[in-house]
Amino acid sequence: MDRASNPTCRVVKPDATYDGKQGLSYFQGIATETVGSKGICMHLLTIPPGVKAKAHLHESHETAIYMLSGSAHTWYGDRLENHVVLHAGELMYIPAGVPHLPANLSSTPCTAVIARTDPNEQESVVLLPELDGLVEIPT
Repeated sequence: MDRASNPTCRVVKPDATYDGKQGLSYFQGIATETVGSKGICMHLLTIPPGVKAKAHLHESHETAIYMLSGSAHTWYGDRLENHVVLHAGELMYIPAGVPHLPANLSSTPCTAVIARTDPNEQESVVLLPELDGLVEIPT
């Protein structure tokens, strides 16, 4: 029997990674690709110091982030005109369709748990290269 006709609980060890369209490497977690989930995905993400993602949005899917360690800057909005800093122990919500670009401006890695209402790892990611140059990371 397949998972759809015989659902069961599954444990995923985040020891494998995949490279996301956003330019970051994610630890595999809960997704259609790993456990057959139908309405959610959840991953761990560690952003190395001085690294920024590519500007993107998630079509029709919400995102929730819990910062485990470190801090990350996120620019968001139609022209990335808004800015927040998410610190360890804080949560962030990103509505569906909102352009955003996270970055780690610190000298240490930051790690977060990321959950989306899209059960696929990368299906709803839309890159926005026209926005990438709006955020410069100091060196």
